[in-house]
Amino acid sequence: MTPELIVMLTEHDRTVPNAAAVFESCADAGATWFGFKEEGLPESEMRALFARMRERGKKTALEVVAYTRQECLDGARLAVRCGCDLLMGTMYDDEIRDLCRDNGLKYFPFVGQIRERPSILEGSAAQMLRQAEQYAARGADGIDLLGYRYTGDADALIAGFVARCPLPVCVAGSIDSPARLAHIRKTAPWGFTIGSAFFQNRFGPDFSTQIRRVLDAVGRENIN
Repeated sequence: MTPELIVMLTEHDRTVPNAAAVFESCADAGATWFGFKEEGLPESEMRALFARMRERGKKTALEVVAYTRQECLDGARLAVRCGCDLLMGTMYDDEIRDLCRDNGLKYFPFVGQIRERPSILEGSAAQMLRQAEQYAARGADGIDLLGYRYTGDADALIAGFVARCPLPVCVAGSIDSPARLAHIRKTAPWGFTIGSAFFQNRFGPDFSTQIRRVLDAVGRENIN
């Protein structure tokens, strides 16, 4: 399976102010999925940008970096109002699952012990897998794994988790080098996100070039 690239118009876990212009500059570079975070733009601009993405035939994701139940619910309701295809993040909650199910969104919650912003992931792989099994039984659609934000051996965590998780896995955060891309291709999660690394030109001189190079690196099967 070739992993799906989700291009995140975010840096340091916040949506960039010129996200709409960045999207227009790279919409034809071959990526199917685009998204951003719940912080950084007014809701009106978020809704307009998601609508523009849909006009261009893209699939859309909102990643909510929140740790309290109320903040997670607020983020989920925002994703519903924005008409996203996928809600990523939040700490798992049955009410969020129901909101997503009732409004046609897929739900990929976090696993592990997460704190701060940009996020840091702690906990054992065994603990995270137990959470994933519980969330699968309760109706989650996938898992948002902050693999390269892990305080332990990130490569080992990603490989073991993806191989054993009962749900599709999106590896999110800090994929910023050819070596990490190669590990993503090898472990073959459902998908992965790149945001800050694109803004820091880690894969090339501009967004479109970087997207094409990343798609090539992982197999390039998710082109429009």
